[in-house]
Amino acid sequence: MTLDSRSDLATTGAEACVIQTLPLFEMMRMRAATTARRHPTLGFASDEPGSSWRWVNQFTHTHRRLGPDDREVVSPNNDTVYSNAWIDLSQGPVLIESPDMGERYWTLGLLDAWTNPFAYVGRRTTGSRPQCTLVHGPGWRGDIPAEVTSTIAAPGDDVWLIGRILVDDDGPDAGRVRSLQQALRLRRLDGGDAAMRVDAALDGRDTRIPSASHYRAVVDAALRGNPPPDGESLSWPPEDDALAAALPGVYERLRTAGQPHALGGGWAIPVMVRTHWGDDHLTRARIARNFIGALGVDEAMYPTAEVDVAGEPLHGGRRYELRFAPDLGPRVDAFWSLTMYRRSDCLFVANAIDRYSIGDRTPGLRTEPDGSIVIRLQADDPGPGANWLPAPAGELFYVVLRLYQPRAEHLELRFDYPPIRPI
Repeated sequence: MTLDSRSDLATTGAEACVIQTLPLFEMMRMRAATTARRHPTLGFASDEPGSSWRWVNQFTHTHRRLGPDDREVVSPNNDTVYSNAWIDLSQGPVLIESPDMGERYWTLGLLDAWTNPFAYVGRRTTGSRPQCTLVHGPGWRGDIPAEVTSTIAAPGDDVWLIGRILVDDDGPDAGRVRSLQQALRLRRLDGGDAAMRVDAALDGRDTRIPSASHYRAVVDAALRGNPPPDGESLSWPPEDDALAAALPGVYERLRTAGQPHALGGGWAIPVMVRTHWGDDHLTRARIARNFIGALGVDEAMYPTAEVDVAGEPLHGGRRYELRFAPDLGPRVDAFWSLTMYRRSDCLFVANAIDRYSIGDRTPGLRTEPDGSIVIRLQADDPGPGANWLPAPAGELFYVVLRLYQPRAEHLELRFDYPPIRPI
């Protein structure tokens, strides 16, 4: 299937080339944005304050759940804390050490430079015991140490590791999770620290459309260690004038492109990938532009609703309910949550009870006498006994139903998602 047959977005060879390579550029932008300038013991990657040199093969962590004052990430979750690392395999394999995680949900998702979520370490795939995972690049041949519990072959030299660990509160449990995060380590086969310096060559905070020369330079560098996925041919680069003409239109249209996978009842799922995007370059580019870092649906699914049962936009000036009928709630092997976001900036909504999501782990979640679960979505307090998810007063909003380790009903798109109804 060609790009043009999926959409009229790609009308020239240069535009098709941008769509195909855009994930590489956006991944390198994220590497620049999420890697550290300073190593705990080795110091700064560069003495120059404005330098683009960064440390890779090093974990960075968020130790608390995000709230309404956090504005760096759109549509964040309120269930887990994050552990982030960019792995560079150009100098050889890297070992990931992880501690005993007990019964809690956790995952380390690995994405290649083309945004394919190709491997996982965690509760669903490898269990929760202490582990030592060897990650190596293409072509590596060597002896595997006896301590290694599993091996992952990466398709290229650059890997983005995104870790999520469930946290129940911002107090004692957050402290326990912080200890687990600090036990995550990256090291070499000889036991030494795996950290190395790289020139990120980007300002990760700059989300503007890149110039043609900058885009070409970043993609050129990324391609040297991350060839196109197997079976994918690439005509690179286009002529400079054609590339300059293609970039603005592609970036803008990807931002506004519609979301596929309507689920019924006003629900849609923006990301529907398992381990590889295959030949769907257009969706891969759209996700890289709008939802970069998305893991595969076997790990988590994110059905999203922006409208009510009548197709009207959800608005904080109205009151709504979402009713899961008895025994017809979300089917998951980990947990589920419903999160509220303001449409204007895709961020959490500050409210009097400091509640940004509600789900099967919410203390005091009430079940109706018939066994149904009713969630009220509104700006004003519905009173005692209601499962209330506060909405922004007088503003448009949307909700995301996060499903961690979803079961077959969701994965096969057979689940009947109840609509959101005005009351």
